[in-house]
Amino acid sequence: MIDRKRVLKRLQELTGQFPVTAILGSRQCGKTTLAHQINGDHYFDLENPRDIESLSQPQLALESLKGLIVIDEVQRMPDIFPLLRFLVDTNKDQRYLILGSASRDLVSKSSESLAGRIGYLYLDGFSIEEVGSEKWRQLLIRGGYPDSFLAKDEAASYKWREQYITTFLERDIPALGILIPSITLRRFWIMLSHYHGQTLNYSELSRSFGISDADVRKYIDILCGTFMVRLLPPWHINTSKRLVKAPKLYIRDSGIFHTLQSIHSEQDLFSNPKRGASWEGFAVEEVIKILNKNANEVFFFATHSGAEIDLFWMDHGKNYGAEFKFSDAPSKTPSMRSCIKDLSLEKLFVVYPGNKKYSLSDKIEAVPINSIELLRDTIHS
Repeated sequence: MIDRKRVLKRLQELTGQFPVTAILGSRQCGKTTLAHQINGDHYFDLENPRDIESLSQPQLALESLKGLIVIDEVQRMPDIFPLLRFLVDTNKDQRYLILGSASRDLVSKSSESLAGRIGYLYLDGFSIEEVGSEKWRQLLIRGGYPDSFLAKDEAASYKWREQYITTFLERDIPALGILIPSITLRRFWIMLSHYHGQTLNYSELSRSFGISDADVRKYIDILCGTFMVRLLPPWHINTSKRLVKAPKLYIRDSGIFHTLQSIHSEQDLFSNPKRGASWEGFAVEEVIKILNKNANEVFFFATHSGAEIDLFWMDHGKNYGAEFKFSDAPSKTPSMRSCIKDLSLEKLFVVYPGNKKYSLSDKIEAVPINSIELLRDTIHS
């Protein structure tokens, strides 16, 4: 089993601080495994018919319990949140750990009912830090879902991801009350994968797919809300330059992206014209994980004149950026110099698939993906 001690530590901190803690993430990303490491006193799985029946009258089932109570797949019982507020306010011997696979509605409903009482842990698949830096190529190709990454070979991993996509579309989406034919959403998701790493143009997508702008937004919201797609917002500053204001789109898991693109192996990827976009999406997610940033804390920056950095964030009152280059030896560019000036960057990191860290200037560091923890260490030093 892969040791996820950093994530486990964050979870322990949250359960110690808040009466209710929520682990949110896509299906099969490891939420249940992580929850079992906390050693809850009571466990309810809302995909288990017996547990569903036992919670048919939730107040009767829960009010007499003590200790840590785990409720898995809580999105299947969205009306439980007002009850949890009452229970934790009246019974100080109770704490709750809830697990869910659909973020937007869960966060909205839980934050309304449990304001000040709930902490959130957003869980992704495995990271480089967790699997070991020497396995970054396997992580890139297979993605971070535990069953995909740990499969016996590339063929088994690819097959698992194919089945995952099918189950997600045919079972998970309808279970959320979303009545869109699975074949329609599959075709849309495949089409979205061709826009991976690009700024999003809703009108272009609607013309390409033959649906309205409103439907495009609805389908993307579904995929974002179930942690399948990331929309990275642009960072705006006061400048005379014309800024790109549309978000960038990424398929969050590199293995799922490769499956949607029919990329089976490292050899397939490195000969594919999407290799640069694949690298960018993979590195974006790895940097966000290593920095422990939430979705509302990371951005990209681009001007219509061509200056751009792939990731921008702030830490301890200072500005930082990252560029992702699928190159043996990336070099300094005019775009990098322009962004350092425009954004007053403390440091710009260029993450690439090499083995050597080196300086491009006093503010630009080339960092190999197998030493990505240097970003966090540099910022916090």
